[in-house]
Amino acid sequence: MLIIDAHLDLGWNALQWNRNLELSTSTLRMLEVGISGPGRAMGTTALPELHKGKVAVCFATLLARSTGRPEPYIDYGSPAQAFGIARGQLAYYQALEKAGHVRILTEKVALESHMAEWQAWDADQQTDEQKQPPLGLVISMESADPILDADELSEWQAAGVRLIGPAHYGPGRYAGGTGTELPLTPSGRELLIQMQKYNIILDATHLSDQAFWEAMRFYDGPVIASHNSCRSLVPHQRQFDDEQLKLIIERDGVIGMPLDLIMLQFGWIRGGLTNPRVNLVQIVDHIDHICQLAGNSKHVGIGSDLDGGFGREQSPQDLDTIADLQKLGLLLAQRGYAEADIMAILHGNWLRLLRRVWN
Repeated sequence: MLIIDAHLDLGWNALQWNRNLELSTSTLRMLEVGISGPGRAMGTTALPELHKGKVAVCFATLLARSTGRPEPYIDYGSPAQAFGIARGQLAYYQALEKAGHVRILTEKVALESHMAEWQAWDADQQTDEQKQPPLGLVISMESADPILDADELSEWQAAGVRLIGPAHYGPGRYAGGTGTELPLTPSGRELLIQMQKYNIILDATHLSDQAFWEAMRFYDGPVIASHNSCRSLVPHQRQFDDEQLKLIIERDGVIGMPLDLIMLQFGWIRGGLTNPRVNLVQIVDHIDHICQLAGNSKHVGIGSDLDGGFGREQSPQDLDTIADLQKLGLLLAQRGYAEADIMAILHGNWLRLLRRVWN
């Protein structure tokens, strides 16, 4: 089945981690042998594997923070630097599009044409990579810190940005993020006004609880959680509790399931020596929980976050590359999900949301 993945840090991997995503993951792993750090020589995601896994569309991020806590390659000393990094990642996607590797999607007509092309290719059971359509990209901003002022949102919208998550980790310029108990900032409230004006989807992922509830009261536009699991199964602030998930469901949003083991298994520790084994089936537990909350399968999808600062060492044991997302179809079927429900979870729900927002 075709897949839509709602969260991939492709530009960040290419530019900040210096990965040529046109190469296969096996080649990229060989090139990183001897480089220290989490995820090095263990990457899972590159364009060949995305094609092999029939990922027709992904939400591709612009990722740069300026929280006042500088960190190499992700958190910068000034908003101007974060702006430059995000614009560079956008330029990378544009370069991939010029080379024919991807297709940046910004409106409904192009989305429908793109999906029709993929569905025709899939129906013909094609194996010829030369005839396979390019990967569709929906540009998402993870942390709004690169936006110098809320009034410039029109420029980012014109450049192709269609989703924004106001915060990431730490105290963002617009909202409190993961690991904080901070609300929206005054600039954050103004940003939400501008997002609603320009029909930008709010990605609630990474908002602190305080910022989440304030944003939900303040913002009436479309809301998603691109890569969030269930706090009731993994009791950690990074996940959303049932009341937060229910609110997204009530607003006809979609929650994307991540593959980061920290978000799938309680007590899993980055770099731990005695971590339990985690398999893809545990993602189905989170999917099923959201379906039970909703009473249907219309509000959950995939938001893998693969290679979001980690690699195979922090991914399910039975996943080698992102192409293995295809295994989720069988696991859902074994759990009793019908084919129509599986299609909705793997791509249909994200497609329905984009069609509704891009009316």
